Amino acid sequence: MRSYSSPSSPIANFDRRNAAPMTRSWSSITTVFVAVSGTAAVPQFAVAATTEALLPHNLSPWGMFMNADIVVKVVMIGLAIASLVTWTVWLAKTIELSRETRSAKRRLDILESDTTLAQVEHDSANARDPVAQLIHSAVRETALSHGLFDDGFKERIALRLERVEQAMSRRISRGIGVVATIGATAPFVGLFGTVWGIMNAFIGISETKTTNLAVVAPGIAEALLATALGLVAAIPAVVIYNQLVRNITTYRALLGDASAQVMLLMSRDHGRRGMPISRAAE
Repeated sequence: MRSYSSPSSPIANFDRRNAAPMTRSWSSITTVFVAVSGTAAVPQFAVAATTEALLPHNLSPWGMFMNADIVVKVVMIGLAIASLVTWTVWLAKTIELSRETRSAKRRLDILESDTTLAQVEHDSANARDPVAQLIHSAVRETALSHGLFDDGFKERIALRLERVEQAMSRRISRGIGVVATIGATAPFVGLFGTVWGIMNAFIGISETKTTNLAVVAPGIAEALLATALGLVAAIPAVVIYNQLVRNITTYRALLGDASAQVMLLMSRDHGRRGMPISRAAE
């Protein structure tokens, strides 16, 4: 008996003919998808690595200083030195003014208790404080004017005392000009560091081609640190300068009182001797 094979249906033939091409198509699509995905992933990884490399590892003030540009570092170091100079001048001048003011007050009390020029000279024979120097200067001018007690005698004494006062004022004021300069210029120096740091931050943005805050923030923080140091140097300098000026004004007033007291004693002393004392200097 002869067997007959069943004829194949058109649908089965179509499936067999198209199965292999469809398999190859799906493989191609999968390969393309993987390739595209890999290509897209590489730039993202590179950007992340670049961003991480640009970030400083320490955002503390010291870490920002170490990662700052060389110009910003120089600005910060200069401001730190200026602040150190300010506090050094404050300490030195405070000690000096306190010592000189106490000495002037003590000598002025002695000067007011004495009644004659000879007694004042005896009490201040070995003293070297400012008021004692006023007394020595007046006594020296009296000795130089021996036999010349004319109408210009009092004027010569007043002129010599004024010169001593000015010399003492210049000596006690030495150094406070530096503090005034620091107080006036430190904010602008800090502002220069800020401008330079922000400029570097924008340069970093252009190089990385990203506006990610993690890339921009460190440069701006370094710039603002320079401004903060400028204010730290300037604000105490202004306060210290004003305090020193007030103390120096008080010291000068004490010298003026001592000079006037010396003039009174000399006028009384020479008045008792019947020597003419002019009122020209009054």
